[in-house]
Amino acid sequence: MAATDPNISAATPVIRQLDEAAVNRIAAGEVVERPASAVKELVENAIDAGATRVTVDVADGGRRLIRVTDDGCGISAAELPLALARHATSKIDGSDLLNIHTFGFRGEALASLAAVGRLTLTSRMDGGDASEIAVEGGRHGPVRPAAAQRGTTVELRDLFFATPARLKFLRTDRAEGQAITDVVKRLAMAEPSVAFTLRDVTGGGEGRVTFRVGAESGDLFSALERRLAAILGREFAENALPIDATREGLRLTGFAALPTYSRGSAVAQFLFVNGRPVRDKLLIGALRAAYIDFLSRDRHPAAVLFIDCDPHLVDVNVHPAKSEVRFRDPGSARGLIVSGLRHALAEAGHRASTTVAGAALGAFRAEPTETPRVYQMDRSYTASTPVVTHLFEAGETFSAAPVPEPEAAAVPGDAPLGAAQAQLHRNYIVAQTADGMVLVDQHAAHERLVYEKLKTQARDKGVAAQALLVPEIVEMDQSQASRLLDETDALARLGLEIEPFGPGAIAVRATPALLGPVDARALIMDILDELGAGDDILSLTARVDAILSRVACHGSVRSGRRMGPDEMNALLREMEATPHSGQCNHGRPTYIELKLADIERLFGRT
Repeated sequence: MAATDPNISAATPVIRQLDEAAVNRIAAGEVVERPASAVKELVENAIDAGATRVTVDVADGGRRLIRVTDDGCGISAAELPLALARHATSKIDGSDLLNIHTFGFRGEALASLAAVGRLTLTSRMDGGDASEIAVEGGRHGPVRPAAAQRGTTVELRDLFFATPARLKFLRTDRAEGQAITDVVKRLAMAEPSVAFTLRDVTGGGEGRVTFRVGAESGDLFSALERRLAAILGREFAENALPIDATREGLRLTGFAALPTYSRGSAVAQFLFVNGRPVRDKLLIGALRAAYIDFLSRDRHPAAVLFIDCDPHLVDVNVHPAKSEVRFRDPGSARGLIVSGLRHALAEAGHRASTTVAGAALGAFRAEPTETPRVYQMDRSYTASTPVVTHLFEAGETFSAAPVPEPEAAAVPGDAPLGAAQAQLHRNYIVAQTADGMVLVDQHAAHERLVYEKLKTQARDKGVAAQALLVPEIVEMDQSQASRLLDETDALARLGLEIEPFGPGAIAVRATPALLGPVDARALIMDILDELGAGDDILSLTARVDAILSRVACHGSVRSGRRMGPDEMNALLREMEATPHSGQCNHGRPTYIELKLADIERLFGRT
């Protein structure tokens, strides 16, 4: 027996017009998902009003209270009721829905918030008197005189009291408070010239400030850099590259971090279109593609990027919360991000992030002791005090004599990576620079150098192949063999020649000449892993580069190989001349630089 559909009644359904209160509550469900959504709408309204200071007070994660105060242009008493009406706005006239120069333009936010909470709107214009109006669950009160400074204050209490079912979907006060902080920080990045203060007033009183930044002045990049340092930390600012690129009417600006400053998740990626914070899949994919050459799949770049263009080239009205946009030419936007970031990373040369050196210095620091140590250099001596060194085990005493400084290999005076002095554990090169020292991971560094050479060969005329005297047979699953043989032509252009050798096996007839002797089976299995992890969003060029990255690892100087002074210095000079040599193909640093002043501090010589 068929079950009765609960959505179909026995009687003929009747079409009816919903009342305004129901319509507003439905609209609020699209615009106001959680307290952070309400904060976003109210702060955006404040910025659109020309505010230079915005203060946000919240209580109980925004459930009990959200209050946004600004010093913007204000609203006249006569327009207060209209400001709370649906689709009433001062930002557009309705004649051109693409010519959007403000955050808001639909005129829905205040009406939606007033429909699901208890809202009080207080405002004062220059030269006028302050007035306020209260709305509870969509029911408007009268306009009344009030006391206020120039600007507007929107106080929203008991969010979702009119739709209590929505309260069940909210997370803890802590989680909702963190979401509010993230919203305010994103808007603070978009508007460096505006001061922001966020306070938690749970329990009453003045509360505590959880986030505060002052207004920044100066040119675009200096103001933004100071604002990002205040929000993301000085480490980001120190390890980020300025971005400024244009393409087909689009301009890309902002800061992108070095690959060695990567993160374990995408929490440090902030994208803006015409100043509006967005979470757009196209732009996030482009950011990932720009770093595909430098990071492994489990690492994520850090970047704050702004795309500015004529409003007619992008539609911001494709998502209820305006968090996604649609470009007229998506390919241009994606290409601008990829090319702009790669150009900036190439210009960075072999630079590595300062956090690497900071971590090394932290590892070197000795554990603190209760009593300060007295070093030999700090002891007082008289002219008659003999200077001797005691070797207690041998029972002998030797007079200390100056040890001549070893003659360093000849290198250019301005060589950033200095001159090689020694090799440690047959894997690390120690080099002396003009003002410090450098410690190089020989395998990671050579891996990057080989990779860049392979890419250049592949782009120019294909990677040269070295035929094997005896083809190497590699056995595998039949499905794996088929997958690999499908890429025969592409692999041949990369210097790897293969052919079928019965079911479930292939014969490797040539390998890339640049690699020299290589374990063909290990190379084939690595390439299979790369093909199996293929990402459809990556271009063919990016896929080829990913395979080349795997290939490069097999042709690099291996850990445990002894290198002579000439070899070590040749590696350093090649690193200096090769873009991106500050990190290996997986985003790990290839070297650590320690300044002499930092080393002296470790030994208490300051």
